[in-house]
Amino acid sequence: METALVLSTIALVLALLVQFPRRDNRGDVSFRLVEIERRQRLIMDHLGIVDRGPTLPGVREHLARGDKIKAIKAYREATGTDLRTAKEAVEAIAAGR
Repeated sequence: METALVLSTIALVLALLVQFPRRDNRGDVSFRLVEIERRQRLIMDHLGIVDRGPTLPGVREHLARGDKIKAIKAYREATGTDLRTAKEAVEAIAAGR
């Protein structure tokens, strides 16, 4: 009886292990995405294309007036991002990055 219980437990564990993927593909996808972005940057640099980023209504105007808080608010309304991301993006825009 105990042998049957042990064998059925081992069979169950092996069946569960087969259900799980053998490796994580997220690392491969991340590497491929980084590589695609790198190649895209090389092509754009070679062609002399400058990416000014998305045109966000009001953000640059508020920054030109020195109103960073309103620029962040306009960025959040245009993109739907959280406060921290919007603040970092607006600071990057202000720095010319």
